[in-house]
Amino acid sequence: MEKIRLGIIGIGAQGGTYARFLTGKVPIPYVPEHVELTALCDIDPAVREKCAADYPGIPIFDDYKALVDSGKVDAIVTTVPHYLHPEMAIYAIGRGIHALVEKPAGVYTRQVREMNEFAAAHPDVTFGIMFNQRTNPLYQKIKELIDSGELGQIRRTNWIINSWWRPQSYYDQSAWRATWGGEGGGVLVNQAPHQLDLWQWMCGKPVKVWAKCRYGCHRNIAVENDVTVAVEYENGATGVLITCTHDVIGTDRLEIDLDGGKIVVENSKNATVYRLQKSEDEMNATMTMRDLHQLVSGGGTGALYTEEKIDNPAGWGSQHMIVMENFARHILYGEPLLAPGSDGINGVALANAILLSDWLGREITMPVDEDLYLAELNRHIAEEGKFPTREG
Repeated sequence: MEKIRLGIIGIGAQGGTYARFLTGKVPIPYVPEHVELTALCDIDPAVREKCAADYPGIPIFDDYKALVDSGKVDAIVTTVPHYLHPEMAIYAIGRGIHALVEKPAGVYTRQVREMNEFAAAHPDVTFGIMFNQRTNPLYQKIKELIDSGELGQIRRTNWIINSWWRPQSYYDQSAWRATWGGEGGGVLVNQAPHQLDLWQWMCGKPVKVWAKCRYGCHRNIAVENDVTVAVEYENGATGVLITCTHDVIGTDRLEIDLDGGKIVVENSKNATVYRLQKSEDEMNATMTMRDLHQLVSGGGTGALYTEEKIDNPAGWGSQHMIVMENFARHILYGEPLLAPGSDGINGVALANAILLSDWLGREITMPVDEDLYLAELNRHIAEEGKFPTREG
């Protein structure tokens, strides 16, 4: 094969965007060379009618199983409500069809773990996840720098990611949006999964989580859209993440404090790496009060550290296509996956721990108790009264 025949399941906002990208209807800087759109699927008759007009010659299905079994595709991408990702991936993988799931991998860890275990039992079938922000060269370089140990261990992380402003009209697009039973949550399952992934991908998984969430904050919705999280890492370091969808100005700033320096990222576009000339431990042991006075008076900082600037030149849209191309090249040539599907459970686990911490009013020790979380989620679904509860 020279190209992977791809089927898109769910032609809503995201699936429709992918279809336009892959067929050249929307020009983007990067177009995958080894991916060909060969099938579409949606349960809405009006959407299928529009697809027939927009994409003549591309088969359109009303059932995802029919698409998978059609012989028209080698792989699928699931751009559907979050609860459905594991179900569809398992069905495809079981029939030898490669699966690229959208973020998040699912809503609760039990269903994601079952998907991961099923995929692991079928190693000849490729399983990926659309963590497109892992393609950002800036974050790739930061991960490499942290993993190298050059700056020592992490001491503290802070990420304010409030650049997810969504008006009420956004939530009113579909009946399943911003519901416990239909979407499974709010900002933690829809907007912030990229940061929940990147935070752990670069800095490691926390061992303890404490959180405060607000539900329907300045919006007529039931789910969380204002979240403050404090975590603890295995080495005792701490971290904080703040996110919401009602800050129209927005902030995206990440700080990572390490033994030998600091990394500061602004708007996911620019980063500054500060390298201390001496480690903070050595400075603490040797600096005199006279040195301190000079430092706080604004002098002598040039001798303390050096600065390196890192920029991200990539544009929006290209990231998603880069993930698809990497996915295809893994299938065709064995290129390492940038975002293995099994990694999706990390962000889901953290989101579950955050909500569970707020619901129970206490610190959560990782790994999260998946039975307890599902029970609490079902309690919220039942109180909402719009969708059936989840059995497993």
